[in-house]
Amino acid sequence: MLNVAIIVGSTRQGRFGPVVADWFVAQAKAYGGLELDVIDLADFDLPVTLPPGLPPTPMMADLSRRLHAADAFVVVTPEYNRSFPASVKNVIDWHYAEWQAKPVGLISYGGISGGQHAAQALRGVFAELHAVTLRDTISFVNPWHSFDAEGGHVDPEEPEQAARTMLGRLVWWGRALKNARAAHPYGA
Repeated sequence: MLNVAIIVGSTRQGRFGPVVADWFVAQAKAYGGLELDVIDLADFDLPVTLPPGLPPTPMMADLSRRLHAADAFVVVTPEYNRSFPASVKNVIDWHYAEWQAKPVGLISYGGISGGQHAAQALRGVFAELHAVTLRDTISFVNPWHSFDAEGGHVDPEEPEQAARTMLGRLVWWGRALKNARAAHPYGA
């Protein structure tokens, strides 16, 4: 079983991220063979600074434990000002080894670009942390009109195919890197 952490990146009031994340969770459950852990950053009070020498709060310790336990990640992010939100950068920067030698799938949403500027910006950040971002992404252009009241996509064929493709790549990389980390710990 591959443990996949799905990170809901937006923390703004009235955000759309949970709709997209819930849609993806349904796709991942249908795909099968995955243990899913939805990590909604709105549920965490991520500190901007932490004085040196202080232990992490119980909430931060729980978040760190969940990220460490993940074999793969999917980041659901909006695009803010041609990049990703500060909440996503904050959770990334508070961790290091948790990301190493693990695959990261990117799901973006936004205006006319569908959040692709955010996804592209995340590629460089995750590369710096020795994580592998998947080439295949899912992108929703102006998604506010693409989902019905129950959270289903109104024209599901293409996004569902994109989800199956991403999940196939995520599972391949997730298993390969999990086996590699077990045989030879990363950085050893």
